[in-house]
Amino acid sequence: MGLLSDPVRRRALARIVLRLNTPLCVLSYVAGIAWFLALAFPPLTQRTYMSENAMGSTMVEEQFVGGDRARSFARDFAAHRKKPGALPVAWLERSMRSVGLEVYTQSFSRKLPFPDETHERYMVSGTNVYGILRAPRSASTESLVLTVPCGPDATNSQAVGLLLALAAHFRGQIYWAKDIIFLVTDHDLLGTEAWLEAYHDINVTGIQSSPLQGRAGAIQAAVALELSSDVVTSLDVTVEGLNGQLPNLDLLNLFQTFCQKGGLLCTLQGKLQPQDWTSLEGPLQGLQTLLLMVLRQASGRPHGPHGLFLRYGVEALTLRGINSFRQYKYDLVAVGKALEGMFRKLNHLLERLHQSFFFYLLPALSRFVSIGLYMPATGFLLLVLGLKALELWMQLHQAGVNPEEAGKAPSPGTPLLPTQGVGLASLMAPLLISQAMGLALYFLPVLGQHLATQHFPVAEAEAVVLTLLAIYVAGLALPHNTHRVVSSQVPDRGWMALKLVALIYLALQLGCIALLNFSLGFLLAATMVPAAALTKPHGPRTLYAALLVVTSPAVTLFGSLFLWRELLEVPLSLAEGWQLFLTALAQGVLEHYTYGALLFPILALGLYPCWLLFWNVLFWK
Repeated sequence: MGLLSDPVRRRALARIVLRLNTPLCVLSYVAGIAWFLALAFPPLTQRTYMSENAMGSTMVEEQFVGGDRARSFARDFAAHRKKPGALPVAWLERSMRSVGLEVYTQSFSRKLPFPDETHERYMVSGTNVYGILRAPRSASTESLVLTVPCGPDATNSQAVGLLLALAAHFRGQIYWAKDIIFLVTDHDLLGTEAWLEAYHDINVTGIQSSPLQGRAGAIQAAVALELSSDVVTSLDVTVEGLNGQLPNLDLLNLFQTFCQKGGLLCTLQGKLQPQDWTSLEGPLQGLQTLLLMVLRQASGRPHGPHGLFLRYGVEALTLRGINSFRQYKYDLVAVGKALEGMFRKLNHLLERLHQSFFFYLLPALSRFVSIGLYMPATGFLLLVLGLKALELWMQLHQAGVNPEEAGKAPSPGTPLLPTQGVGLASLMAPLLISQAMGLALYFLPVLGQHLATQHFPVAEAEAVVLTLLAIYVAGLALPHNTHRVVSSQVPDRGWMALKLVALIYLALQLGCIALLNFSLGFLLAATMVPAAALTKPHGPRTLYAALLVVTSPAVTLFGSLFLWRELLEVPLSLAEGWQLFLTALAQGVLEHYTYGALLFPILALGLYPCWLLFWNVLFWK
């Protein structure tokens, strides 16, 4: 405390901080980016291991041989689903009863906030069908779920057939200690969300649904299955859930273990896992997989039905059968045995999965990066904001100190600067106006869609997206007026105080986001921190303005789409990228109102107003 209370020592510390601030900021930013890129390389990446003792061994004998029966069910399901988008509810009820399940249905409906042009739906209504296999060895206190989503675009017939064949096989076994729910949902994720809300007796998204007539125990784990053909060449596992949530790592380890036991080829992000981690090629391939996971997790979208189960504390995965690697061929029996083994091991659980990691990154299925190893990357980036804020605070303090206080005699002709600092009250105008723009960006696109369609030849979804872009661009005109309310006696101290507030505001937001969704926090920090640190009303203003625009949240989203498709080896043209960007904007708003995805409100209510503060600083007069 003596260092800060003694004026001489405080001035010496201020000189050191001011002199070394820029080198320290550059070093910290480079260290953060380098740390992130090194995550795919040993020793930062570690081998996965099973933490749950009840699932530590695969000593179970899979007996599923119902491949022909699964194909028969699949053909019948496809034949009964003649009307596109309609689920054959009566046939599913008969089929589930024929294999010995308690069968129930649930109807639901949902009016979307605006038409979903991707899936061509607005007023959605459907029916979920589920059957319960009661455990002979327990009192229905716990349960497992095997679910198959059926959307209007894909029938998923093979997955429905395998679900029914597994139900028939499981019905003949006596070792089950947990109820097993076989769920077929209509309209993909909408049906899944309707069923989950009804099962847990809550309503968080506004879906209207009938109450469930039959329930099992508390759901311990769930597996969602999607198959595109009778023959699969690999099983791709998806872990990214709503708002970046991830399942317990032990569930992923269990899937990989049974794939290895059965000789099934399993992939992550559609990529084969590297075999050689000692050479450079393996870690570089792992870095591509890790970047794909970061981009998908940062989106906050539920990348499968499992993503909605995670919100309710249910560990879940989505498995997708892929038919791309032609040298590998597996039938439904191999997939069924892997699922049987997973459910038999989950049946042994005495408590929920909790011993392994919930926060991790995956460069491969056999490798992971724990939270303690990847968080320093964001920490280094946020340190830049802290150093810049400290520099501004010291400059403001020096500007407010009289020459007598500094130990110097004032010159006769030099006027004294006012000793009072720039109060927060004088900065309320830019702060409030920037936040008001964020509120307008959040509320007006959906509320004003009908007014826009009445006066302009656009559809509702187009009106929402165009209103988003219009409000976003309109914010660029604000700096010419908002700063005039601030005291003009010491203009330099005005923009310095505003930037200090903006730096602290941005650091707090990015820190909180990184704790909830590391991928989103890191991507935003990597793009926004350099512009935030460099922005000032002096110097090459055009260069600073271009940097601010390029690193704004909207342009970051636009660039992420190109990076994502480049990593998938499906590059985009500029026109295709723009169309995908507009679709992503519409889907982001729709998923917020439909499922509760938080990316849209985070950008609109938090980061966009904060970015406008830096834009105000840049054009300070």
